[in-house]
Amino acid sequence: MDLVIECKSKGVNRKRTCELLQIDERRVRNWFCRYTLVDTKPGPAHALHALLPQERAAIVGFAKDENYVDDSHRVLAAKCIDLGSLAVSASTVYRVMREEGLTTDRSGHGHRNGNSRKPDRPQLTGPNQRWCWDISYLRTLVPGVYLYLYVLLDEYSRKVVAFRISWSMSYAEGKELLDEGIEREGLSPEQVKCLTLVNDRGTQMKAKPFMKFLKELGVCQKFARPRTPNDNPFIESLFATAKQSSTYPDTFRDDLDAIAYFTAYFDF
Repeated sequence: MDLVIECKSKGVNRKRTCELLQIDERRVRNWFCRYTLVDTKPGPAHALHALLPQERAAIVGFAKDENYVDDSHRVLAAKCIDLGSLAVSASTVYRVMREEGLTTDRSGHGHRNGNSRKPDRPQLTGPNQRWCWDISYLRTLVPGVYLYLYVLLDEYSRKVVAFRISWSMSYAEGKELLDEGIEREGLSPEQVKCLTLVNDRGTQMKAKPFMKFLKELGVCQKFARPRTPNDNPFIESLFATAKQSSTYPDTFRDDLDAIAYFTAYFDF
């Protein structure tokens, strides 16, 4: 092709050049037609099943919604289908979240630098200085279906400041638990700002709305080390003692049954 171009620049037309080179002119013409083409991927320029802009916006909206902040991309994909908003795969949801910078390590097995430290526990001089909280599973009559027991404990007196029973695990329940504890103890805003809250690294504890809620109250949040129950021993001991009690039922009929039992057990 370079030779044909050079001959043409010197006044020899393409037809004469092809005759001298004994090449069919039609073939050279086809070469020139393809010469200017850019390498592209095979297939149509736009896939018929490509994600629409409004569908992408819906996925981003779900991922940023406070009601779904604790959900993984797989759960979000399922909820999108259940709510009838759109039908997308989990991989599509993850791809959109990754492109929008909305992904975090939700596996619980992220990289660790080995510098995790036990939360500081200064010597306490009285109640309502440091609380701890956690969530425990409660079996129901239906296998695989659980109730969840939320407990807020004062570390100085070992008093159960508040508890809640719920069908779901969410940061919103944690906010209600802390609100109830503050109200029951009658703490002033100044006393609340002197409070420290110890918890593990569950998604409910690390949820941004929950951490923002604590920051607005002025509560200092301390995290236990990953997979280290001894960093939050008082609440773990409480759950073990409660479930090993001779009066503890193996299963609960519903949330009202569980509320009645733990109200009596904690002597509320």
